[in-house]
Amino acid sequence: MEHIGSSELILNPDGSVYHINLKPEHVSPNVIFVGDPARVDRVAKHFQKIEFTTQKREFRTVVGQYKDRRFTVISTGIGPDNIDIVINELDALVNIDLENRIKKERQRSLNLIRIGTSGSLQRDIPVDSMVLGKYGLGFEGLLHFYQAEHIFERDIQEAFVRHTSYPEKRSLPYFVKNDGELESLLVSDEVFTGITATAGGFYGPQGRVLRLELDRADMNEKIESFRFQNLRISNLEMETSAIYGLSKLLGHKAVSMNAIIANRADLTFSQDPYRTVDRLIEYTLNKLI
Repeated sequence: MEHIGSSELILNPDGSVYHINLKPEHVSPNVIFVGDPARVDRVAKHFQKIEFTTQKREFRTVVGQYKDRRFTVISTGIGPDNIDIVINELDALVNIDLENRIKKERQRSLNLIRIGTSGSLQRDIPVDSMVLGKYGLGFEGLLHFYQAEHIFERDIQEAFVRHTSYPEKRSLPYFVKNDGELESLLVSDEVFTGITATAGGFYGPQGRVLRLELDRADMNEKIESFRFQNLRISNLEMETSAIYGLSKLLGHKAVSMNAIIANRADLTFSQDPYRTVDRLIEYTLNKLI
């Protein structure tokens, strides 16, 4: 088997993987992603037992048990670039022999569940609600650096490009589906479903104007009005499409759960976003077990 060089898979002196500071024994079958390092402890406060904690940069991890299920909760920080780090390093921990630096013959699949915050793009999805991303829509271009064409939903992609007259100078947007088994565990009448769009930034890429003018001022309106069969773009954030794409390429299962703390259509913001996030955490943990 091909040997993986030390510059390609970097390990710390204690044998942990470089950025997220974890060893294989720290990776549970169920891994929860949160953006904010402080949100890791908001999840872990529900655990009956804490086995391990660590933090390096924005990557904070707690391993513990909720009822009879073992979870690893890790903060990714903000953006698809950090998702690229976290998912590749988690996969290396379970699917690469770190001592011999070769891929394992038997591959292990993880359940990757994002519990994040997001802004709604639809007036009827109000602040303080919960959204499950049936598809991820990637504007940021991360997946184009991998051989990923076979996982893209071409019909939706082509319809979206036509609807928005998407600028050729930008990276081609892509659509990737979530894992149906995880969706079936987490969906209910309490949760909206839709396409979760992922931007490569917070201001211009999400249509916000402070002092800089936008290249396409009408883009959010085009995104909001897009329909494909019974699908619409429900919300906008910065991680989901990268999670769905990398997970599918590497053989993992992924779903994104979003606490809606802003509504971009009516310009409102939650009066208590922490309460909304806590509600989503409790809902997700209980559904997963």
